[in-house]
Amino acid sequence: MSLIRRSNVFDPFSLDLWDPFQDFPFGTGSNNSLFPSFARTNSETAAFAGARIDWKETPEAHVFKADVPGLKKEEVKVEVEDGNVLQISGERNKEQEEKNDKWHRVERSSGKFLRRFRLPENAKTEQIKASMENGVLTVTVPKEEVKKPEVKPVQITG
Repeated sequence: MSLIRRSNVFDPFSLDLWDPFQDFPFGTGSNNSLFPSFARTNSETAAFAGARIDWKETPEAHVFKADVPGLKKEEVKVEVEDGNVLQISGERNKEQEEKNDKWHRVERSSGKFLRRFRLPENAKTEQIKASMENGVLTVTVPKEEVKKPEVKPVQITG
């Protein structure tokens, strides 16, 4: 049984993807359709599957902040692949339905998320630090100091 009720009312805050061909007789998503299938996202997992992450660069480091409310640090992974790809992943499990429960709304998301970022060459991947506080994961990737080119004056003769 789905806990999400669909309606024909437009909701600007909905995470559902709108399919303009939904009620047409030829439908979408089948191999014999006149139109290509559209990627569909289950509204129960849409928000969490695309976890929001900010990436800022300071003079000393690259700082990533990810909103992962309700997750424990054991439920989140921070990894470096291929030497320069930062991977942040995790999963929030769906709340169990009890037989006697009567749900009125289900808006909190569940599911897996995975985000990858190609780090620049000046990233010190062996010194990455991660911390979690109040549902925000902060990953700090220190940067190598930019070496100023050595300038040697050349004496002009003649």
